[in-house]
Amino acid sequence: MKLLALLAQWRERWGPSSRSSLNPRYLYGALNALGNQLIDSPVWALPGVVIATAVGCVMGLALITSIPFQLSEQLVFSVIFCAVSLYIRRYVGTLVVLVLISMSLVASTRYIYWRFTATLGQEFNSDMMFGIGLLCAELYAWLVLVLGFFQTSWPLKRKPVLMPQDLSLWPTVDIFVPTYNEPLSVVRPTVMAALALDWPRDKIKVYVLDDGRRPEFREFSESVGAVYLTRSDNLHAKAGNLNAGLAVSNGELVAIFDCDHIPTRTFLQTTVGWFLEEPQLGMLQTPHHFLSPDPFERNLGLFRNMPNEGELFYGLVQDGNDLWNATFFCGSCAVLRRTSLLAIGGIAIETVTEDAHTSLKMHRLGYTTAYIGIVQAAGLATESLSAHVGQRIRWARGMAQIFRVDNPLMGKGLNWQQRLCYLNAMIHFFYGFPRVVFLTAPLAYMFFQAHIIQVSADLIAAYALPHLIQANIANSRMQGKFRHNLWAEVYETALAWYILVPTTLALISPKFGQFNVTKKGGLVDREYFDWRISLPYLIILGLNLLGLVIGIGRLFWWNTHEIGTVVLNLVWTLYNLMLLWATLAVALEARQIRSHWRVQLAMPAMVRLPNGRTMVCETEDFSEGGLALKLPTSLVLEKNAPVSVSIFRGEREFSFPAVVAFSQGAVLRLRFEGMQLDDYQALVAATFSRGDAWQEWLPDRDTDHPLRGFKEVFIISRQGLSRFLLSLAGTIPWRRLRVGTGAMTWKRLRMGIWKKQ
Repeated sequence: MKLLALLAQWRERWGPSSRSSLNPRYLYGALNALGNQLIDSPVWALPGVVIATAVGCVMGLALITSIPFQLSEQLVFSVIFCAVSLYIRRYVGTLVVLVLISMSLVASTRYIYWRFTATLGQEFNSDMMFGIGLLCAELYAWLVLVLGFFQTSWPLKRKPVLMPQDLSLWPTVDIFVPTYNEPLSVVRPTVMAALALDWPRDKIKVYVLDDGRRPEFREFSESVGAVYLTRSDNLHAKAGNLNAGLAVSNGELVAIFDCDHIPTRTFLQTTVGWFLEEPQLGMLQTPHHFLSPDPFERNLGLFRNMPNEGELFYGLVQDGNDLWNATFFCGSCAVLRRTSLLAIGGIAIETVTEDAHTSLKMHRLGYTTAYIGIVQAAGLATESLSAHVGQRIRWARGMAQIFRVDNPLMGKGLNWQQRLCYLNAMIHFFYGFPRVVFLTAPLAYMFFQAHIIQVSADLIAAYALPHLIQANIANSRMQGKFRHNLWAEVYETALAWYILVPTTLALISPKFGQFNVTKKGGLVDREYFDWRISLPYLIILGLNLLGLVIGIGRLFWWNTHEIGTVVLNLVWTLYNLMLLWATLAVALEARQIRSHWRVQLAMPAMVRLPNGRTMVCETEDFSEGGLALKLPTSLVLEKNAPVSVSIFRGEREFSFPAVVAFSQGAVLRLRFEGMQLDDYQALVAATFSRGDAWQEWLPDRDTDHPLRGFKEVFIISRQGLSRFLLSLAGTIPWRRLRVGTGAMTWKRLRMGIWKKQ
């Protein structure tokens, strides 16, 4: 009973709503206090005991990873490790995650140690040169793996803090909506939703910060009650725009939304409570959620069926960062304390990634940051692969600039946990070189017969496979809800070449390059294959195909004395081809002709028919342009027939004029018509800014298991090959290309592939 009482007391004081519950400094004190009361021994209060335990763990890891094994012994070790991991991964709990991480670290560190000590050879030659390049890439991957485990092993899962009943205690808030070249149709719902936030009217002010200096934006802002601000230049791009707004406003807190990120009305009440709870809190970030698919989701048909590229960061990494007081500012959907911003000189302007650099400066001065993983805003994803690549180039260049000019490993103000979290965030964007190395490494043997790992193939498999399998099992268990296996490699393959050069140049010359605005709200009016963006993939793909042909020759004729080595490189080449074909599938841009994205959400509604009859129903989806209704009975209405539709939010009713766009059975699609500005404000309040708008947005999806990601990528790679051939067939005249014996033309190939799909 005493133990239960002590545990309850510990949970109440260091509960899961506080970062301090798991911050090592506070956790150590809490556990020591509990341990002292339980066993009444002062020895556990000595920091030396903890240090000795940590040193012992490191020495134990070093011992396990450095023990030399014969092939049979290594195989037994690998089989036991993999079997145990596959067995325990089925169970839930943080302890299981920590055990899987430990086993993965043992297998991976053992592999890296073996690579350094037994696989480079004794003589410096071309084989060793190729081998050192591959080893550097593997060392980078190992470092990212270790730091990733550190970041995400124990997410904090912070909860909101309730606001006080006394409204006089609520702080004043300025809402900044920066814009440059986006159309008014994109910015309008964000501004309207900001004006509809649940907050005392005399304590909130919305600013439209227009770096495009457009009269229609001024007119719109004045008509809805927002403050319109502009400046004479565009110095420092978005950061300069925000700092200009900071100079003329005076709210205690500043909430920032990219102009396409529409906040829910509960945003401030969900986030601001922590600023009253923690006086040193400088910034609180919420997730970036997208109501439209990114290029990977749209071009591959995966929207809402599989975790997208950003879900891992906002679903797991930021929650893990929050444990260590290392949450990054992401430029939007965040609240910042004015005094903290002023203390660091405003939004950082030294790099093109002004958001992460701003939070880094705050941490250096001792301010804390926080993360609440509850979606409180939704925006638009990039419309095309080229725009997506451009955005990632800016992120990569900015992180490389920070690494160069304000390296988190150097300077004062950061604890070691924060340094490691920032380090991982920055070196993550240096994956360009390692990924290109992995995509071309087997070609060294295929083309030049270079043995880049100078041991037998069976020994390579015995050491490499447990390293790869254990890492995939651990990551699948930790990340399965937010990312499926192998998809990180697809994303990196698509972006590696394009971030390689900017990150390298940023390390050499941090001032190189300029801020590029991510285009939002555009359309893709036709399906096409993006040859320009795909050129690097096509070159590497062609080299791997040539290597595959040469490898088959080596297998049957030229290198029959080392079949194991040939097979190993052939399997590696086939794996690279699978990744490259999946990348080609993304490069075939699907049509996107909707000017307004539909959002699936069931809401109570009522429609007034042309004959005056009313019918209670429910929405299936909605957009700025219209909505779909699910009727209780079948109904047939003429197209363009005028109706009125009402949407209910609690007891409040919002009515809108509309016409029939489609009517069949119990499905009725309406198009809004004759909407005035007040109607648009009501529509945003009834739909996008609902407090529950995004809580049930994602369907129930199965979490990942180690083989699911491989199966998904394999299927996508087949589609990529088919789509590429289709695109090629549609580009080059039929009479000029023939396949096989001449009887099979490209047109027939195209028809055959089309039928299979």
